[in-house]
Amino acid sequence: MSTMTIIWLVIAIVMGVLEACTVQLVSLWFAIGGVAACITSLFTDKLTIQLIVFVVVTAIALAVTRPIVKRMKQKRPEATNADRYIGKHGIVLQDIDNARAKGLVKVDNEKWTARSADGQPIKEGEDVTVTAIEGVKLIVSITKS
Repeated sequence: MSTMTIIWLVIAIVMGVLEACTVQLVSLWFAIGGVAACITSLFTDKLTIQLIVFVVVTAIALAVTRPIVKRMKQKRPEATNADRYIGKHGIVLQDIDNARAKGLVKVDNEKWTARSADGQPIKEGEDVTVTAIEGVKLIVSITKS
């Protein structure tokens, strides 16, 4: 076994371990190229040929798998039942004050913490419309009559 075979094997292993640690699919292609160069080094001692094989196989692996990886990594919006509250009307049960992080709203017989959409305080008893949801808080604005 030549020195270059060992070097290429080490490169492939390091890239594989790096990929396993990060799970970002950034070094997988280099690991594949390293394996190809390692195999090539068993048949030829010419470093130029080994480097060409490494670069070409890495590029092909990247070109073939990148579209698949891109599709897998796309975030799909997760629909939640909470989305159904957007556009609904409710009543303020506790004054809404964004600066003090206070506010409680009742929508469809459910109580939610709430924040004002425009940052202005909203008094208890006001009718509001849900404009958005951020985490577990409803973002509301005063209902226009």
